[in-house]
Amino acid sequence: MRWVLYPITALLALITLGLATLAAMAFFAWPNLPALDTLTDYRPRVPLRVYTADGHLIGEFGEERRDVVRIADVPSTLKHAILAAEDERFYEHPGIDLVGLARAAIANLSTGGRGQGASTITMQVARNFFLSREKTYNRKLYEILLSLKIEQNLSKDQILELYINQIFLGQRAYGFSAAARAYYGKTLDQLNLPEAAMLAGLPKAPSAFNPIVNPARAAVRQQYVLRRMLEAGYISSTQYEEALAFATPKQSQRDIAAARKNQDIVVPGDHVAEMARQIAVEQFGEQAYELGIRIVTTVTRKDQEAAYAALRRGVLDYDRRHGYRGPEAFVNLPSGMVDAARLDEALSDHSDHGDLLAALVVKASPKEVVAYRRGQQITISGKGLAFVAPMLAEKAPQSRRIRPGAVVRLRNSGNDAWEIAQLPEVQAALVSIDSRTGAVRALVGGFDFNRNKFNHVTQALRQPGSSFKPFIYSAALEREFGPGNVLADEPLYYPAGVTGSKAWEPKNYDGRYAGPMTLRESLARSKNMVAIRLLEQITPEYARDYLTRFGFDGARNPAYLTLALGAGAATPWEMAAGYAVFANGGYRIEPYIVKEIYDGNGRLIARTDPPVAGQSAPRVIDARNAWLMDSMMRDVVQSGTATRARSLKRTDLAGKTGTTNDYVNAWFCGYHPELVAVAWVGHSQPRNLGRGETGGAAALPIWINYMASALEGVPETQLPRPNGLILVDNGLGTRQDFHYAEYAPPEPPAAPDWLQQMFAADTSPAMEAPSEAIPPAPPARLPPLPPPAQAPAPVVDRMPTPIGR
Repeated sequence: MRWVLYPITALLALITLGLATLAAMAFFAWPNLPALDTLTDYRPRVPLRVYTADGHLIGEFGEERRDVVRIADVPSTLKHAILAAEDERFYEHPGIDLVGLARAAIANLSTGGRGQGASTITMQVARNFFLSREKTYNRKLYEILLSLKIEQNLSKDQILELYINQIFLGQRAYGFSAAARAYYGKTLDQLNLPEAAMLAGLPKAPSAFNPIVNPARAAVRQQYVLRRMLEAGYISSTQYEEALAFATPKQSQRDIAAARKNQDIVVPGDHVAEMARQIAVEQFGEQAYELGIRIVTTVTRKDQEAAYAALRRGVLDYDRRHGYRGPEAFVNLPSGMVDAARLDEALSDHSDHGDLLAALVVKASPKEVVAYRRGQQITISGKGLAFVAPMLAEKAPQSRRIRPGAVVRLRNSGNDAWEIAQLPEVQAALVSIDSRTGAVRALVGGFDFNRNKFNHVTQALRQPGSSFKPFIYSAALEREFGPGNVLADEPLYYPAGVTGSKAWEPKNYDGRYAGPMTLRESLARSKNMVAIRLLEQITPEYARDYLTRFGFDGARNPAYLTLALGAGAATPWEMAAGYAVFANGGYRIEPYIVKEIYDGNGRLIARTDPPVAGQSAPRVIDARNAWLMDSMMRDVVQSGTATRARSLKRTDLAGKTGTTNDYVNAWFCGYHPELVAVAWVGHSQPRNLGRGETGGAAALPIWINYMASALEGVPETQLPRPNGLILVDNGLGTRQDFHYAEYAPPEPPAAPDWLQQMFAADTSPAMEAPSEAIPPAPPARLPPLPPPAQAPAPVVDRMPTPIGR
């Protein structure tokens, strides 16, 4: 009997010694446990988020995606799924589950490893906030002690709330609310039972059970969670069977693919989000990425989506006009069948860009191309090959020919039909603003932000070409000119002695000249010779100073005769602000993009309070000047170089096309009385766009497509005619036009009748000259004119103003 008692006694002694050792370790470790301030005053890292004015997410910035939710707002289905998967006895144990610990200890001793930890939800909270994931007995002891301490200081619901908000669940998502958005594009209350089970299965191993990366393993884990919910009594057998039917890898892939198409981040506003991010970092430093700051911009979802679609359509149309350049790259494919993994690897270096999807050609003939993409083969034929047909021919250059192994771009043209396209090399920009306040309604700074983050709206200083002429004409209206005044559209020549450098002989677009013509007609038909003569009359120095009223930098627009042809420099942002002065009746406004900023608690901490036209904004030009310029630019749309815009079937649109030297930049700047929009097309590194790519051909279609959506349902508006204008005969005696009442009526041209008749045959509309950006020429020496009657308005950068508390 003694031989039996000895081993039992020894075992009990060992157990007693072990417990005493643990008790001693706990006694000395307890005072050294960290304070629970991190839990009791929970301040998680919440990313910076940027929204449209109507509440749609544009972008978010921060290492951790997280949406903090209260436990009361967590649906019971998700809570039950979490408890079934992680800690069924959570509301019963004191922070540690002794049964689970014993089971894990026996398993670890029997296998000689440390694979099982039996962590409760409280223990996971302790580990996530205070400890590493190292699997050691020492760390486990601290985890147990911390769990007991947490249970003493926090309620069960508080602990579960911390867990639900803090746990990492893959896809940069921290917490179940962020995971629901990342995987399904839903809020927690929108999750169904299979989706809740899928998310509840992620904490164990977010990478291994990620339904996007590993749908098969994720489905197995999802089925396990559903089974545990059934065993725990959280769901009925019927619910279990119904949910199980959706817990398959294929169904999971379909659900997530469909859901992710409708995620919150659907508004294509990367350049807008980046501008807002820069403002946040400027005001709050690097902490802006952790404080849960919410920035509300001025853009609206409808306008932003319309601008994005219009710009991409315009750029792709331009690209098609200039032909297919050939595949992006070539991959050597072995003969015979090639496994999907090899094909996927070959495509791994080629990201998708919007609707331009990377694919690998596996078969090619003039009538049909078969391309591989993400496990499926797509057949392109018929019209889908029209763009690339020359590169499918046998005589096509080998370096540009579409053949097996070629990396191409596919685009869904609708009704499950595909076409081969290409990534454009050209860039474009579009910005629209409220003419009264300067609030940006839409902004697209380039074709694809992920390929080129340069913001062509705010950063691209380009020659504006003829789109700058309205500002010269506006200056002339303050120097006793009117729309009915006549100047000669005749050839000009400036010898080297006059220019100080080399001879300059500017031309009209088509080399034709119409002789004497009114300023109204010359602007509508974009006659360069008239614009130059007009600038000579008012002097380039006066015009340069006058431009600052609209916000332009005089240093970037030197006082040379070339200023008449837009040979200075301006950004689309500046051009939009300048044209807003004409649209709103003569007031200087400042474009701005951030409306409000809220802190992590939802408190308003900053707001932009812009000057408003007709109220607080400074008047910079006479109301009569703005009205006359509006009238003249409406003629540009109705009968001049922008007649394509008549397709919108409105009479309240005004604007001006612009093309610069050698077709380097194409512009259209135009407006409705309430909305100004500027479209630009060019290259990031300026170069020729191709002959015929004028503002009317390349930029105007983008503007039209955007305005068609932006002005949908907006009634036509006519600006009221201000006092102080009278009707007089124009200088040609062909019609009456409005004129400042205090000015003398226009004089008829000095040219004899036979000269007028010789030029009168040219009635075709003129376009912008391809040689507008000519070398700087010094101004002609003319008697000085009196200084401007009104000082230019100061330039003020509009930033959100902190809210006083």
